[in-house]
Amino acid sequence: MNRYELTYIIDATLEDTARKELIEKVSSLIAANGGEVEKVDETWGKRRLAYAIDHKTEGYYVLVTMTAPAEAPKEIERNLRINDNVLRYLTVKLVEKQSKVKPRAVKPAPVAEEAPAAPAAEEAPAPVAEAAPAAAEEAPAADAE
Repeated sequence: MNRYELTYIIDATLEDTARKELIEKVSSLIAANGGEVEKVDETWGKRRLAYAIDHKTEGYYVLVTMTAPAEAPKEIERNLRINDNVLRYLTVKLVEKQSKVKPRAVKPAPVAEEAPAAPAAEEAPAPVAEAAPAAAEEAPAADAE
């Protein structure tokens, strides 16, 4: 048994008693096809349609939550299609949340290559300050000439 949500729009010009009979007829149709109605929600009620359907600008929305075998929605939709008082319908299968969700695979961070060790003090180039006094010694000799 699968869980479904059935939303259908009834013609708003339909009288209250006829609308209630239609809602009961759909509920009994679900039961006749091996399903069970969990909840009938009419809280949306009469609303303005986004676009005219058969020159009608208002509709009465009904939401039904049900459990039914896989073949039931096809038969229910066939009956809704035949009924002239039903403007539109939509059946959606509800997916149960899985308790064990697999975590996404995380790629390991790339291993950084070790940087070469700093050169030893013996290998380091001579500091520039030592070269400067040698140039200063040569400069006075040039003045002496």
